[in-house]
Amino acid sequence: MSRYRLIPTPAQEAVLRDHCGHARYVWNLAVEQHSHWHPGRKSAPGYLEQCRQLTQARAGYPWLAAGSQTVQQQALRDFTRAMKAFFDPENPAGRPSWRKAGRDEGFRIVGQRGRQWDVRRLSRKTGQVWMPKAGWVRFRWSRAVPPGVKSYRVTRDRAGRWHVAFAVIPAPVPAPGNGQVVGIDRGVAVAAALSTGHLLHCPALTAPERARLRRLQRKLARAKRGSNRRGRVKHAIGRLRAREADRRKDWAEKTSTGIARRFDVIRVEDLKITNMTRSAKGTRENPGKNVRQKAGLNRGILRSGWGLLVRRLEDKAPGRVEKIKPALTSQRCSACGQVDRASRESQAVFRCTACGVVCNADVNAARNIAAGHAVTARGGDGVARPVNREPHLLLPSA
Repeated sequence: MSRYRLIPTPAQEAVLRDHCGHARYVWNLAVEQHSHWHPGRKSAPGYLEQCRQLTQARAGYPWLAAGSQTVQQQALRDFTRAMKAFFDPENPAGRPSWRKAGRDEGFRIVGQRGRQWDVRRLSRKTGQVWMPKAGWVRFRWSRAVPPGVKSYRVTRDRAGRWHVAFAVIPAPVPAPGNGQVVGIDRGVAVAAALSTGHLLHCPALTAPERARLRRLQRKLARAKRGSNRRGRVKHAIGRLRAREADRRKDWAEKTSTGIARRFDVIRVEDLKITNMTRSAKGTRENPGKNVRQKAGLNRGILRSGWGLLVRRLEDKAPGRVEKIKPALTSQRCSACGQVDRASRESQAVFRCTACGVVCNADVNAARNIAAGHAVTARGGDGVARPVNREPHLLLPSA
């Protein structure tokens, strides 16, 4: 995706808001139709039947007919693709769910460039894209629009900013051909530690920005629901959140590009981030423990951009990213292979109890990942080695 910042006029912004509302309305109607289906009942209507129903709805509701039929039909086509992905056993995806105003703001335009839509450059920093009912909408020409584009998507984020993304798959970053292998250990204090010894930190909000965010959150809790004051506070919070997300995305893009250009093979831990960031609240009958501490850890993990970094590495270096089992990589000495929990003195210090080597704990884990050293549970695979104890170095007397 090549994304650009849109600069619509107030009149064009009103049209874009209507397009987002119509696309969301049609999508939610399709979700409601399919939610009534169960085994034994007649199947829900398909795309062609839904298009005929959309034509009847546009004839009966002038506010829907005032919108773009292309935008509304594309929402139905996107829903059909989402349902096919949900039922695909080879590439399973989540079931299409409801879209909410203020959170899911966007629509897609598909067609032949030059007929259904078009894009042109006005100056060194400005371009224009044609949109139904809105005409030519300006955007910042931050880079050339890639050739072969057949569709684009318009979105509005929580900060109220409009973007247009042209759908095209960029070419992967070529491998340097030097045969070098790098291991990446992801953490909270250090977002990514490389086996080369480099420690990478994901930028976040500054201390004054975090203080302002806390003040706004307290003000939001006191504001009356539906009031203009609550809307202004939510918009201010959204701007801070968007600023933090922009910094995280920019860091992930630059870091992943640099790593893909420097190394032939990239090895990372195979972490289940969704499972790791689940809430610890539990139930009323069986409440969780250390709920506030776990919530803080979850925020730290998500703020470090673990999944985003690996996903962008897989996109830019396809076939060169290997995932290693994370078991005991932080307890194993990268110099002698000794596995001992006591070697990890603190979050930042690793001191091997066998050979005495001292290094950064995250760098030590990254070196184990680079070497492909992943020890299964309790140090054995259950076939060639026992699983009832961890591997230890033999004593000289033995």
